[in-house]
Amino acid sequence: MKKVKYLVIGAGITGLSFAKSLKSDDYMIIERDNRIGGLCKTFYENGFVWDYAGHFFHFHTKKIKDFFEKKIDKSELKICKKKTKIYYKNNWIDYPFQKNIHQLEKEEFIECLLDVYMKKEKKNYGDFQDMLYGKFGKGITEKFLKPYNEKLYACLLSSLDVDAMGRFFPYANFEEIMEHIKNGITNSYNDIFQYPIQGAQKFVDILEKEIDSSKVLLNSDLKKVDYKRKIAVVNSEEIQYEFLINTIPLKYFSELLYKKIEDTPLMSGNKVLVFNLGFNKKTNIKDLHWIYFPEKEINFYRVGFYDNILDEKLGSMYVEIGFSEKENIDIDKELEKVILNLKKCKIIDEETEIISKMHLIIELGYVHISKIEEIQKYKKKLKEYNTLLMRNYGGDYLEGGRMAPI
Repeated sequence: MKKVKYLVIGAGITGLSFAKSLKSDDYMIIERDNRIGGLCKTFYENGFVWDYAGHFFHFHTKKIKDFFEKKIDKSELKICKKKTKIYYKNNWIDYPFQKNIHQLEKEEFIECLLDVYMKKEKKNYGDFQDMLYGKFGKGITEKFLKPYNEKLYACLLSSLDVDAMGRFFPYANFEEIMEHIKNGITNSYNDIFQYPIQGAQKFVDILEKEIDSSKVLLNSDLKKVDYKRKIAVVNSEEIQYEFLINTIPLKYFSELLYKKIEDTPLMSGNKVLVFNLGFNKKTNIKDLHWIYFPEKEINFYRVGFYDNILDEKLGSMYVEIGFSEKENIDIDKELEKVILNLKKCKIIDEETEIISKMHLIIELGYVHISKIEEIQKYKKKLKEYNTLLMRNYGGDYLEGGRMAPI
C-alpha cells in the first residue's frame, strides 16, 4: 500500500496552489483528467483562445499578485477595467442593475426607487428569494435579480440559503443607490481583472512549474474514501494518507465516502452548457467584456467577449446556459437558439458566420446551497479526521476561476 502525508484530490488551481504552499514534498495529487487545470483549462482552436468559460483572475493579496507578476512578462498579461452591461428590454443597462435603475424608463425607475425606499426589511430571512424582496423591493427583484439568478442556478431561489452567494452578491441599500445615481461610483470585488493572452492555462502552467510533476497522477479516478482509517482507493489501488485535501465538488466527494456521515446535507447544483464561438468578423459589441441577460425568452444568461479582452481582429465569445441537474441537453437545438438570440440582441448580424466552435458541459457549475450551517457542520466533522474541503480558491495563493453569479 502506498503511503503519503498529503493526498490532494484534483489538479485544478486549488489543488496546485495547495501543493505549492506546502513545505513538505511528501504529497500526491490525484487528477481524473488527462491534463491538469480543472476548470481553468484553455483550448486553442484555429487561432482562437478559449477557456471552459469566463475565467478572469482577481489577485486577493499583494503576495499573490507579486508571485505571478514575477513569473509572467507584462506583455503576456492583459489588465482590464471591467466593462459590463445588462441587456434589458432591448436596452443596455450598466451593471449592477440595482445601482443603475435611473437608466430605466421613467415609470420603471420610479417604481424601483419607491420599492427600495419603502421595502420592509426583516432581522432574519427564510431564504435567498425572501432576502431579495426584503432588501431590494419588488421592482428590482422581479425585473432582474430573480429572473437572472433563476436562469443561472436553474432552480427556485426560495430553495437557496440567504447567504448562498456569499461575498459575490452586490448588496446595495437606498443610500448607496442614491450615491451611485449622483456620483456614478461602483466598487465590486472584480472591478479589475487580469487575463493572460494565452488564456487561464498560463496561470496553471506557472503553478505546475512550482511543484514536482512526478507527484501528479493523471487519469486517476478516486473510487472510495475511508476517512476514519485514512485510506483512499484510487483506480484499484489503496493509498494511506495522513491528510486528505479535497478540491472536487463536495457533492461528488460525499458520494465516495465509505461510511456516510450522520446528517450529510442534501447537495445539488446546476449544469452549465458553454459554447465557445469564433466568427468571421468582429461582433457589434466592440468594448464590453461580458453581458448579463435576465429575460427568460433568451436561452443564455451571460455572454463574454474574448476578442475585446485580447484585442483580436475576429469575433470570439463564450456563451453560458444554465440547466437543472437532471435535464437533458440538446446541443444542436441550443446552438440554434443562441444564434437567433445573438441576432435578436443585435450582437451579430446576418453577415456574421461561425468559423470555429466547441461546446463543453460543466456538470456542476454552481452549487445549490440550501443551508450553509449544515455544510459548515459537515466540513467540521470531516476536519476531525484530517479531511480538508477546499473549493474554488487556492488558500492564500490564488483567487480566481469561473465568473461568479451576481
